[in-house]
Amino acid sequence: MSRVYNFAPGPAALPLPALERAAKELVEFGGAGMSVMEMSHRSKMYLEIFDRVKSRFNQLMGVPDGYTTLLLQGGATQQFAAVPLNLLGEGDSAAYVDSGNFAHGAISEAKKYGAVVIAGDGSADKYTYIPNVDASGLAGCKYLHITTNNTVYGTRWPALPSKESVPESIPLVADMSSNILSETYDVSQFGVIYAGAQKNIGPAGLTVVIVRNDLLGSARKSCPKVMNWKLQADNDSMLNTPPCYAIYMAGLCLDWLDEQGGVKGIESVNVEKARLLYEAIDESRLFGNPVKPVDRSRMNVVFTTGSADKDDAFCKSAAKAGLVNLKGHRVVGGMRASIYNAMPIEGVKSLIEFMRRFEKDNP
Repeated sequence: MSRVYNFAPGPAALPLPALERAAKELVEFGGAGMSVMEMSHRSKMYLEIFDRVKSRFNQLMGVPDGYTTLLLQGGATQQFAAVPLNLLGEGDSAAYVDSGNFAHGAISEAKKYGAVVIAGDGSADKYTYIPNVDASGLAGCKYLHITTNNTVYGTRWPALPSKESVPESIPLVADMSSNILSETYDVSQFGVIYAGAQKNIGPAGLTVVIVRNDLLGSARKSCPKVMNWKLQADNDSMLNTPPCYAIYMAGLCLDWLDEQGGVKGIESVNVEKARLLYEAIDESRLFGNPVKPVDRSRMNVVFTTGSADKDDAFCKSAAKAGLVNLKGHRVVGGMRASIYNAMPIEGVKSLIEFMRRFEKDNP
């Protein structure tokens, strides 16, 4: 077996032990005589899988009492609409920080359902930093939305908005798709957390939503029932058929994460991976990173040679060396190394070695 180091931004690399266990259980799971993919989502055996996955996720995230975890379909993009549909009444307003591509997408969707106050905007500087929160327009807003890590532009909130800038009466809503379970967060500081699974949780197809219970039950009448958090909570995420196999796979990935020491354990590894890669970029005469250092992402490291032709040559040569999916997002260009939980530190070191060889050969 020959596996590459996969730096894809999502769907992304999964832990090898999880893949190997899934391969063993693919045709028949636990003496059931069938695959998990063939099970009824309401069967006793599948419900045991489902409950275990949700319990493991809550344990790893430290979800406290007073919150509900939903395992849904639709991706984080569907939650761009679900958030205002569940939290905004007619005539209400919400605050958003525009810190990147997906943050901007969430804003565009929210504007269909209410007034949007832009509480911070980094677009004029090509999203190379996390903007400060402007508290002046937050009065009356039903929530403040942030994107904790910006996959395309390689930025990360180094700290949550301060209590001085955001009143406690305004719930914090976070799209945590690209750094969930990679660093410790106090869930009680949020009203809502949502995340697509395909970066740090498991394969594409599953979306996790954590909702503070007092925020359930206010969805608009026009809210589609599958996007209504209260209805999904009342039906234990099974108002419709959940993404059964993706949930099972997420469970295997979460078991692996638990074996790494949980979120706290993997966070120390992620800090070291990012440190090594940024250090190599900063010491290089060829490669550069445009992000304000304090706001650099630990998950998505963007870099460039300053030449589109050299960038292209780098990506093609890297792929031949077993370092794949390093091409930057189409709106940014350059390169991007996504170093999520499942990327071993050996993969980062191999990338650094290749960068040094490429620089030596391309002065």
